Amino acid sequence: MSIFDIHPDISQAETLSSEFYTDEKYFRESKEKIFARSWQLIGTTDEIDNLKPFTILESFLDEPVLFTKQEGNLNCLSNVCTHRGKILVEEACKANGIRCGYHGRRFDLSGKFLSMPEFENVANFPTEKDNLTNIPFDILGKLLFVSINPFANFNESFAPVIERLSWLDWKKLQSSKPLSRDYFVNAHWALYCENYLEGFHIPFVHQGLNEVIDYGTYATEVFRFVSLQTGFADTGENAFAFDGKTAALYFFVFPNLMLNFYPWGLSVNIVKPLQKDLTKVVYLTFISDETKLGTGAGGDLHRVELEDQTVVESVQKGINSRFYDKGRYAPEKEQGTHHFHRLIAEFMN
Repeated sequence: MSIFDIHPDISQAETLSSEFYTDEKYFRESKEKIFARSWQLIGTTDEIDNLKPFTILESFLDEPVLFTKQEGNLNCLSNVCTHRGKILVEEACKANGIRCGYHGRRFDLSGKFLSMPEFENVANFPTEKDNLTNIPFDILGKLLFVSINPFANFNESFAPVIERLSWLDWKKLQSSKPLSRDYFVNAHWALYCENYLEGFHIPFVHQGLNEVIDYGTYATEVFRFVSLQTGFADTGENAFAFDGKTAALYFFVFPNLMLNFYPWGLSVNIVKPLQKDLTKVVYLTFISDETKLGTGAGGDLHRVELEDQTVVESVQKGINSRFYDKGRYAPEKEQGTHHFHRLIAEFMN
């Protein structure tokens, strides 16, 4: 039996085998089977003036892409010259076209090949292969997403996020770089995501958070590629104005994106695999109401992160035990984790 066989009925299902987290083979395979087919948050539209290079999941997928902007139109292109593979644009700049610094091959800002020195006698040249590949991209608010080979179009992948946030004014969310930071977790990327995907551990791990969220009404919903956890406030002062009850909306978009909405704004967590037992978590902060910073469910994210990190690193040690392989799910509390495991199984198979 394959280790990627998760029963659809959570009351009968067993979790992924520990082999998924400990075997280097599955870590390598997940690059193409999961991450190269997913939508990855790469930056914001505010960062692009004219030409701006990015790397999709550096130190893992390591795919160089280039955004170009001309007369308000955006393009996302492969940032690799079609002649000999040199990176075309190393840093943000302004230009009317793209010119390779190695042998002078030129492209326009849409990626179309223009010219190449010393190629007058080359047969059957140029062809479509000499143009830069266009990379699928899309925008949510000001968040910029790309995908190498998407398993579904952007709207299908993000539909629940888009629909549930129809009330949100994205323009009010302003990036706060001083509050953004990186964390390094000595654990498998999926273990970090699994911890996020259930509120079951909140009373045991997060005493401070448990004091401002009503654990008894904590709710989880699952969709095709998204799960949503809703935390309700203990008092109206810690809630969103739109209903006076909701303290936080925690969206998880498969496989590695967390969009955490609080009355003060948005905290984004991007989970970036580095090794099978090392993960980088990038926190991006966008503020809409500074007066609410430091309050409610999103009041002390650093403390919550460190508490989660301690638990996840302990699990990383535990899954290497000779006496552990699989566990079971709490049907009313671990729907998000079950959903996540089912998606991993689907893509790895």
